[in-house]
Amino acid sequence: MGEEYRANPEDGNEDDHALDAPARPPLRIDIVTLFPGMFVGPFDESMIQRARTRGLVDIRVHDLRQWATDRHRTTDDYAFGGGGGMVMKPEPLFEAVEDLLGIPPLVPGGPRAPAPVVLLTPQGRPFDHPTAARLAAGDRLVLLAGHYEGFDERVRAHLATEEVSLGDFVVTGGELPAMVVADAVVRLRPGVIGLDTATASDSHAAGLLEHPHFTRPADFRGWAVPEVLVSGHHGEVARWRRRMALVRTRERRPDLLARAALDADDRRLLQEGG
Repeated sequence: MGEEYRANPEDGNEDDHALDAPARPPLRIDIVTLFPGMFVGPFDESMIQRARTRGLVDIRVHDLRQWATDRHRTTDDYAFGGGGGMVMKPEPLFEAVEDLLGIPPLVPGGPRAPAPVVLLTPQGRPFDHPTAARLAAGDRLVLLAGHYEGFDERVRAHLATEEVSLGDFVVTGGELPAMVVADAVVRLRPGVIGLDTATASDSHAAGLLEHPHFTRPADFRGWAVPEVLVSGHHGEVARWRRRMALVRTRERRPDLLARAALDADDRRLLQEGG
């Protein structure tokens, strides 16, 4: 059951079709939302579109109203105890997840959902790189995009396996956070970004911010590329990049540096960096 939006897999580049089929099943991401039209476009471009074309990921967007049982397809109701705002009802959300995962109804004392079911909510734990990497390691992921005053608490307590937030702010709904989470997860799947090691130096991947990047021209309006980067000395380039990553993290995110596992060489590089 469920009306879904799926990108056209034929919209990729010809070179993408020539690549070998993936060695493992694609990561399937199901997104349940009241506004599926918001997802038309973001997953049909760039890296995610190519990953879908190559069979590395299968993203399906579902209209929650397909699991509403009354003639008005109601998905929200007034809050018990009064107060302003509407609350998203548990019945459609439970039935959507059960249907998508092919599991029997979830009941008190029974097993939990067998795959990650993630609520996008400002009350969740901060979404970070380790969370994205953990979700990318599986083969299924369900994202629930909320609206109004949020979810009935029974959805939080008995359907979702976790809640994540993009930060200490509130947006109009969970659709944009769902797009961000999906993007962060997909790019960590093997084969999505060229070499499987390509994301290892990303900001946050190793607990530090990434080093600066430069490209041609070597001199732009008097601003020159650091000489070490055009020296051809790979060892010195690697040392410069590590030092700059450490210094940049110290300047911009000292909280990350305080948690990073630094060795003696790292501490020396920090001293060299001033």
